[in-house]
Order: sequence, then structure tokens, then C-alpha cells
Amino acid sequence: MDVDFAEYRLSRELRGHEDDVRGICVCGNLGIATSSRDRTVRFWSLDPSDNRNYTTSKLLLGHTSFVGPLAWVAPNEEFPEGGIVSGGMDTLVKVWDLSTGEAVQTLKGHQLQVTGIALDGSDIVSSSVDCTLRRWRKGQSIESWEAHKAAIQAVIKLPSGELVTGSSDTTLKLWRGRTCLHTFVGHTDTVRSLAVMRDLGILSASHDGSIRLWAISGQVLMEMVGHTSIVYSVDSHISGLIVSGSEDSFVKIWKDGVCVQSIEHPGCVWDAKFLENGDIVTACSDGVVRIWTQNQDSIANSSELESFAAQLSHYKCSRKRVGGLKLEDLPGLEALQVPGTSDGQTKVVREGDNGVAYAWCLKEQRWDKIGEVVDGPDDNMRRPVLDGVQYDYVFDVDIGDGEPIRKLPYNRSDNPYASADKWLLKENLPLSYREQVVQFILQNTGQKDFVLDSSFRDPYTGSSAYIPGQASNTATSAKPVLKHIPKKGMLVFDVAQYDGILKKISEFNSTILSDLDKKSLSLSELEISRLSAIVKILKDTSHYHSSSFSDEDITLLLKLLTSWPLAMIFPAIDILRMIILHPDGATRLLKHVDDRNDVLMEMIKNVTKSPPVAANLLTSIRAVTNLFKTSGYFQWLLKHRSEIIDAFSSCYSSANKNVQVAYATLILNYAVLLIENKDEEGQSQVLSAALEIAEEENIEVDSKFRALVAIGSLMLEGLVKKIALEFDVENIAKTAKALKDTRIAEVGSDIELIIKQS
Repeated sequence: MDVDFAEYRLSRELRGHEDDVRGICVCGNLGIATSSRDRTVRFWSLDPSDNRNYTTSKLLLGHTSFVGPLAWVAPNEEFPEGGIVSGGMDTLVKVWDLSTGEAVQTLKGHQLQVTGIALDGSDIVSSSVDCTLRRWRKGQSIESWEAHKAAIQAVIKLPSGELVTGSSDTTLKLWRGRTCLHTFVGHTDTVRSLAVMRDLGILSASHDGSIRLWAISGQVLMEMVGHTSIVYSVDSHISGLIVSGSEDSFVKIWKDGVCVQSIEHPGCVWDAKFLENGDIVTACSDGVVRIWTQNQDSIANSSELESFAAQLSHYKCSRKRVGGLKLEDLPGLEALQVPGTSDGQTKVVREGDNGVAYAWCLKEQRWDKIGEVVDGPDDNMRRPVLDGVQYDYVFDVDIGDGEPIRKLPYNRSDNPYASADKWLLKENLPLSYREQVVQFILQNTGQKDFVLDSSFRDPYTGSSAYIPGQASNTATSAKPVLKHIPKKGMLVFDVAQYDGILKKISEFNSTILSDLDKKSLSLSELEISRLSAIVKILKDTSHYHSSSFSDEDITLLLKLLTSWPLAMIFPAIDILRMIILHPDGATRLLKHVDDRNDVLMEMIKNVTKSPPVAANLLTSIRAVTNLFKTSGYFQWLLKHRSEIIDAFSSCYSSANKNVQVAYATLILNYAVLLIENKDEEGQSQVLSAALEIAEEENIEVDSKFRALVAIGSLMLEGLVKKIALEFDVENIAKTAKALKDTRIAEVGSDIELIIKQS
């Protein structure tokens, strides 16, 4: 717990944009500029009568598509009230005079979206999806060069004068003039945002979900992992705090590499910036700019805080699904005024933030409450299915001319040109439609900044794809690019249905109370109340940095694990699984893991006794998998590796798909840990387990994918490549490549490339 950190709270909301707010620029102490998908830039200045409030003083109109990066020109002779430089999807860079609100320069030269702007003295440097950097002086482009082989997503200037770029090729590059001094390699996906960390180095945010702090030499000083989706922005403050914004709807505040606060928003957070006084400005997809403060005197009033809480609740409610339906689409309690038509007919209605099922009792002529309907963690991730295969998208395409509607499947990891070619051939349509189909895919999947991978080869001609407007080029050999290998970082199971867990414990406790022989094992009302308090702490993830448990809390949980009937312990294991993800909970539990009294190994031995209870297996594998999040458990995991894998070894062929996925995730985490520890014996055991999963025919897709990633990672970075080849991994890769699932086919290709490098 960091006692020196004061929590941020909402200070004010700035409303005016009509669509997503995409970018923020702090304009000294004069105000804030924001850019939006609504094609505008707004300049917000402090209200002289209320220094807590900002008002729109200038609305800058001129871009013809959404506006992204912004830069501030401090007041000078040319711009007495300061200026703004903006870049847009329309490929333009515009320079605005804030004294008039007019664009005084429109800089044309980029071929695709402008993604970054940096000021270098009186020069403007811009980056673009067209892979180039351009330097502008007095309204003219004076130089341009290809800085990366893929889209450039960000550019910043260092205090020392050099430029740094971040790209979809996953790298950062350090530039002096047009000379690349160093390439920073480490991220596994697009580098989306950059910032200077004073006296330390460079911050980068990536689509891989991480934030990194780099020394100028290229050394990684720190990696911050906590977001669950793309990280769009990063910024730092002189105090040492770091802020990041993500597609997962959270702003996270970091201190010394640790997330000290998470602030949920009612939408994707495109940008987050510090003001000089330490306040934070956020740009959200709901069109609202918000300012967050640690200053008690600047916190919003109660009605404003309640309004924000209501916005957040409405947003979460709109995304929540119950039984596969959107919660907001469910009828209210008034639907129960209509009699049922048959005995046992069920109806789901909305009660508050929950969906509740009722059944019609024909005899009594009334609706009887069955209980709350809860989706599993994967139910919110349902994907459309075509011909028995799941895809990220399945589009209805109207060809016209009286032709029937065609179904176009697409995964975000697919190359749109390859998908278009494949679909046109399958539907027996002219290849002349190709560019229209590609544009349709890009437009409808939001991939406005798509850049063709230079390593792509047309599956039918063997050459690079033709893109209108680009010079033709012949196929050249490219360095193999691995899409999914090696795996970095650990996977965890961090979703829990807490209300359902507590309800199940209460049900089991009632059963025990009614059994005279077992009554002494039951929980008292005080203990049940304590379990509710534990769950309340676990639910409040934004305070994990400061909340804590007592040793008695852990003892209570272990009492359930060790004394209750085996068939009833799975809800207690589920709470244990989540406690492991809590910093203080993990530390306190570690005290109970030693040679004399190892509660975790005892749990594993108990739940794997024949015949095992499927719910016990699922929750216990997930709990052990979550241990990989905390380095304090690494030695225990290494020490008991053989026992753990042997105990759960039959789970790969379980009839329960969730058990399959949990076991495959455990194996993948072990692969990552054993590669890091250069443990050849352990790697051999994990490789054998992963091969067993990969070769199983009736296996869940995610399980097969994770097993293949483990195999590929062990071959690429481990010590068992030769052993894998002896086990005919080449045939496993070939089989994977032929499967319909895109990710499995891709990881199969990755493994084939690793084999060819032998």
C-alpha cells in the first residue's frame, strides 16, 4: 500500500464534442485543446469567474475527417495568443491561429492518416500511416523519409533534440536527423503512443496491453502490465506518476511500475494527459473530456459525481448480457402482469442491474421466481458462426443485380486482401471486386489505419498484393514474421461471479446445518458476514493497491477448503483463486505454503482424487494458474511442477471445455516460466503435455491454440527444439495449418517457420 498516493477523483466534465474525443493537448497554463471524430478541434480556456471550470473559447473547423494528434505552439510574434497544430484522417496537417480560430496553413503531402505531430523549434514533424516522417518549415515540406516498413503511430521529440517514433512493426526508433541511431525491440504488437519520462527515458504504450519505460540506450527499465486491451496513450508527470488510457475503458495511474489506481470510464479512453498541477485530462469515446484531481477543493460536487456514476452504470448495463441478451433489452417487472400461456413457461425480466428468471405456475396462475440469470465469463465474448466456424465478423454483403445476400466471414487477425481473394473465389465472383471488398472490410471493422504487412504474399499468385496507388513491386524474400510466438507474460483467470459464489456457499452451509453429523462444520452468521466482506474487497479492484485482508480471513477460507465435504469446496476455491490476484491476499496466503503445512498441494491432492468433481478441477486449475501472476510463488511452482502437471494431466481430455482451457493455460504459463529459468527437464515435461493437448482431436479451440503457442515458444526460446522435432512436431504444425480457425492456422505456420530455421 502506498500511503503517499492521494486518489484521483472527478473534478469536471467538458462537453461539446459530438463524437469520440481522440486527442488532448495541454496548452501551458492557458487551456486545453481536444480533437475528435466529429472533425473538430476545440480549445478550452479556464473560466475567469470559476478557475475550476473550462469553457470552449474556440471551435476549429476545417478537417474533413476525424482529427487525432495535436501540438501546442506557445504565444510568439506570429501567434500572439498561441497556436495549435492538428493532424487528421484526411491526410492533412493544419496550423491554427488561436487569436482568430482560423487555419493559417494546410500542409499537404502525406498519403494516409496523420498519426503524430512533434514541434522541433519552428519546424513541424509529422508521422503517418504511410510509413513516413515529414518535416515542414514555413508551410512547406522540406524533407520526408520512410522511417518504418509499417505504419508509424506516434512521434515525439526528446529534450536532447532527437526524435523517437513508434510503429505497427512493434518497434521504436531513435532518430538524429534522418539517421536511425537505435531500434528498440520488445513489444509484441503495435506501438501506439510515446511520452518522455523526465531524467529517465521514453515511455511507450502498445496494442500488446503493456507500457514500457526505456533508457535511451534501448534497455527496458520497467514494464507495466494491467490493462486488458489495447493501450492507446501514455503520459508522465514531474512527480513520477504515469497515466495510461486503454480500450478496456480504464485509465490507470502508475507509480514505480505499480498500478496505484484504476479509473473506469463509460467508453474507450483514447488519450490521457497530465496538467502541470498534476490533474489528469482524459478523452473518451462517449464524447466527453474529463478532468481528474487529487485536490480535495477541486473535486466535483455530489450531483456531478452522482451523474458520472449514473453514466458509468448505464454504460456497463448497456454492455452487460444476460442469457445471451443485452440487459437493457429485457422487459421490466411490468411484463409479469401478462399471464403465461403454459405451465413451466419461463420469462426473464430486468430487476435493477440483474436479469431474473420467472416460471409460470398454471395451477396457481402466477409467476414464480426461479432466480438470477448469470452469464459465464465467456458468454460476453460470443462470436458469430458461419459453417460451424466462429469468426470476429460475419457480414451480409449485397452484390446487387438481384443476386442473393452473401455471407463474408472475417477475423481481425486476417489479411483483408487474402480474405477478399478467398471469398471472391469461393463465391465465384470477379476478382475485379477485390478492392471494393477490402475497403468494405476495413470500413466495417474500424481498421482505418490498416497497412499491408510487407511479408504478405498473394495466396494464388505468390506475389505481393496489389494496392491501388502504389508502385508495383516484385516478390522478395522477407524475414519470417511470427504472429503468436514467443509468448511473453502470464495468463490469468480474473473474472468471477461473486454473487453466485456466495449464494452457493450459503446453500451448502444450509445443507450442512441440516445434517446432524456435519452441523459442527457449518459457518456462523459472523463468518458468512466475513466472507461477504472478503468478496467486497475483491470486487473493488480500483483499490487493490490500498485494500488488505486479515490473517483470519485467509484462515476462514482455508477452514472451508480443509473441513467441508469435497463436493462442496469449489466455491471456496473460486474465492481463493481471486484472492491470489490481490497483492495483499497473495502475500498472506504464501504464509500457508510451506513444507510442513502446504495447503495448496493438499488442495490439489484432494480435488484430483478419483472420481474428481469437475467444478473442483476447474476452480483449482484456475487458482494454480493465477499463482503465476506473483513472482513470490515461482519457486513453489518450480518445486512442485512435476506433481502439479501429473495431478491434472488427464484434464486435457475432459468433457468439460472450460477444464480443457484451464489446463492448457496452466501448461502455457509453465512454458513461459521454465523458458525464463532455463530448466530443460521441466521444459521437456511441459512440451510433452502440450503435444498431448495439440494432438487431441476433440479439444476446445482455445486449448489447442494455447498448447501450440507453448510448443512454439519452447522450440524458439527453450532448450527442447530437438526433442520436439523427434516427436514429429512438423506433422502437428501441418495439421494445424489446415484447420479452419485462423489463429490455429497462424500458429501452425509460426511453428513451421521455426522448424525451417533449424
